Amino acid sequence: MKRAGQKVVAGTEAPGTSQTSKKQKTSLHGSGLGESDLCTSMDWGSLPHHVILRVFQFLTLVDRARASSVCRRWNEVFHIPDLWRRFEFELSQPATSYLKSTHPDLIQQIIKRHADHLQYVSFKVDSSTESAEAACDILSQLVNCSIKTLGLISTAKPSFMNVSKAHFASALTVVFVNSKSLSSIKIDDTPLDDPSLKVLVANNSDTLKLLKMSSCPHVSPAGILCVADQCHGLKELALNYYILSDELLLALSSEKHVDLEHLRIDVVSENPGQVQFHTIKKQSWDALVKHSPKVNIVMYFFLYEDEFDAFFREETPVTHLYFGRAVSKAMLGRIGMNCPRLIELVVCANGLQPLDDELIQIAERCKNLTAMGLGECEVTCRGFIEFVKMCGGRLTQLSIMEEVLIPDSDYSLDRLHLEVSKHLGRMWFPDMMPTW
Repeated sequence: MKRAGQKVVAGTEAPGTSQTSKKQKTSLHGSGLGESDLCTSMDWGSLPHHVILRVFQFLTLVDRARASSVCRRWNEVFHIPDLWRRFEFELSQPATSYLKSTHPDLIQQIIKRHADHLQYVSFKVDSSTESAEAACDILSQLVNCSIKTLGLISTAKPSFMNVSKAHFASALTVVFVNSKSLSSIKIDDTPLDDPSLKVLVANNSDTLKLLKMSSCPHVSPAGILCVADQCHGLKELALNYYILSDELLLALSSEKHVDLEHLRIDVVSENPGQVQFHTIKKQSWDALVKHSPKVNIVMYFFLYEDEFDAFFREETPVTHLYFGRAVSKAMLGRIGMNCPRLIELVVCANGLQPLDDELIQIAERCKNLTAMGLGECEVTCRGFIEFVKMCGGRLTQLSIMEEVLIPDSDYSLDRLHLEVSKHLGRMWFPDMMPTW
């Protein structure tokens, strides 16, 4: 037998392997390399900077920091300014929060090496005072910044509201004074005050386009009026109703202002029956719409039924209305009469009185209505179909719980969905309550 003397050459095919099999293996990656060979033979450090940068942009902060230790080239990319223009600081107390806090050492490295690169910055904090104070401490160190967007986000109260007003104002002043190019600010639920707004205006009046500052109890109507008088490029503004005034609307309507695109107003009552809400004059609303005819005016209501007296007694150019608490039939009737620009209406609750007449009146008067949502309310199937028929195919969003609809002699729930679908021009079903 000659088998013992048979020579076997490493890397050759076993006897009987077809030429086709050879070709398939060779073309696996366009070369003779398998997957594991490809990974071991690639020089990851030789990738172009822009490719590595793109990889880093998809990584979480922790993974990005780990990837920077792969080699010197990756570490260089880790410090490219483009990678640090947008950054979110997460600050939390591990024992009480689900947030994964940004490591203090990394924060100091960012402040030391990239403070002047930061442009789009947000701080996400939990409910603890310590986290909010840590955010203020970081803000105080951004003396070389050129921030364009600043957001202070509390995942739960009280957070920033427990920080002393002096500490908070001092930290914001550093950013307001040194940036000089702020265009977008979101600072809800904070001890922001009038003097801080004056510093903001003095240094960023030419660039500020968006200001969201709901639930800032230390800001007065005079403080926000200062912003409106000086920041002529404002496109979006969000505030609480208590600082909305006729003077503010008239200031936003002056010829030197660009057209306002979005005005959000939160109408909130913390103590039922203890808040007297003022009324905005129709002339002031008219001036705003005349100056900015396409402006969206969004109002969020969290009031009790006896607190609505000041609203919608005259024509009001609101476009989006959200009621987070129960609202009366009379109030919905006023909306149908006095809100001709209404685009979207969401009612959380009403009670046990059918809203047929009110919905039909809204359909008749609000010719721009395209979205409707009803929660704990009641409407007969006949009344609801009449409402849908009057609105027709312009209703792009229609969210009604099945429990809202009262079957009558003309329509069952099964027939209702067919009728509504016919008038909408698409298949529609009422929403179902979740079963737990």
